[in-house]
Amino acid sequence: MRILVQKFGGTSVADIDRLNMVREKVTAALDRGYKVVVVLSARAGKTNKLLAQAARWADDPDLAEVDSLLSTGEQASVTLFSMLLKGHGIKARSVLGWQIPITTDNAFGAARIRSIDGDHLRKMLETYDVLVVAGFQGVTEDGRITTLGRGGSDTSAVALAAALGSCECEIYTDVDGVYTTDPNMCSTARKLDRICYDEMLEMASMGAKVLQIRSVEFAKKYNVPVHVRSTFNNN
Repeated sequence: MRILVQKFGGTSVADIDRLNMVREKVTAALDRGYKVVVVLSARAGKTNKLLAQAARWADDPDLAEVDSLLSTGEQASVTLFSMLLKGHGIKARSVLGWQIPITTDNAFGAARIRSIDGDHLRKMLETYDVLVVAGFQGVTEDGRITTLGRGGSDTSAVALAAALGSCECEIYTDVDGVYTTDPNMCSTARKLDRICYDEMLEMASMGAKVLQIRSVEFAKKYNVPVHVRSTFNNN
C-alpha cells in the first residue's frame, strides 16, 4: 500500500473554492496510485475567534475545556471536506484525533504526542481511499481532548507519516517552498531546492513560519521526507 500524507493549512480551507483546489491535489495523488491521509487545519481565523469566545465566557478559562472548544475548528474542516470528496465519488471519511488515537500528554494547549496507532490507520485505509484527519489535536490516556499548540497541524501530519512507516509528507501552504527569507516581504527571496533537517530547525527557531519546529524535529527523528508546496499552483 502506497500512502501519502498531505497537510493543508487554514488559508487552503478558507472557502469552497479553495477546498476544491485541495480536492484536485488529493485527486492527483489518487491518480498516481496513493492512498491519501489528508490533514486539515481549522479555517483561517477560526481558532482566534474561538479563543476570543472563551475569553468572553470566563476570565480564566479551564485549559482542558479550551482545547475541547478549539478542536471544533478542525472538526468542521474535516467533515465538510469529507462531504465534498464523497460528493465527487471518492471513498473518504473524516477522522478525529481520539478516533485513531493520537495519544498525547496532559499539557493542554501545548500537548506533545506520545503515540499514534498506525496499524489502525492502515486498517481504515483498506476500506477508504482517503482519510481526512483533524490536525492540531490528540487525546490523553484518560480521554480528554488536547491541542498541540499553534501550527500543530504540521506536527500532526509529520507524526502521522512517521507512524505509517516514514512515508512522504506534503505540507501545502501559501508559498511554494522554503525560501531564504519571506517571499511575501522580500522580492529577492530565493527558493531552496532542498534543505537539511538541522538547517530547517534553525530557520524555524529563528522565526520562519513555513514549518512548526516540532514537525521538523519529528521529521528528523523518523527520517520523514517533507515537501513544502503551494495549494495555489503546481510548482
